[in-house]
Amino acid sequence: MSAPLYNAEILRLAASIPHHERLPEPMATAERRSPICGSRVTIDVSVDDAGRVSEVGLLVRACALGQASSSLLAANILGRTPAELAVARDAVTAWLAREGDAPEWPGMDIFTPALDYTARHPSIRLAFEAATEAAETAAKAKV
Repeated sequence: MSAPLYNAEILRLAASIPHHERLPEPMATAERRSPICGSRVTIDVSVDDAGRVSEVGLLVRACALGQASSSLLAANILGRTPAELAVARDAVTAWLAREGDAPEWPGMDIFTPALDYTARHPSIRLAFEAATEAAETAAKAKV
């Protein structure tokens, strides 16, 4: 028997997104939207002199899976470089496509039941895609 797609942990994460308010003056902002379900994630970031994410703010209008993924991203993004975020984004994408191992990002194994639901993959990727773009843009602006 497989685990349910929407379980108590997914719903807990969806209801407790850290940094769930937009930044008043971000260095960069990126938004991603899933054309399949309409889920949308907007991420504001600022980076420090070393190019690491120092502040983050999110606006999440997504399904429970998109919210839960955003929650895991937000809980672990501070101090990360754009390169580290790109590695995480690519690992999440490959894993969901069954082309790689589970990503090393904390908590992502909660999405194992979603592997068979390809229509749900875009919403799980949204936060990682937006965060990577915003961090890369902010780091370039810092140079």
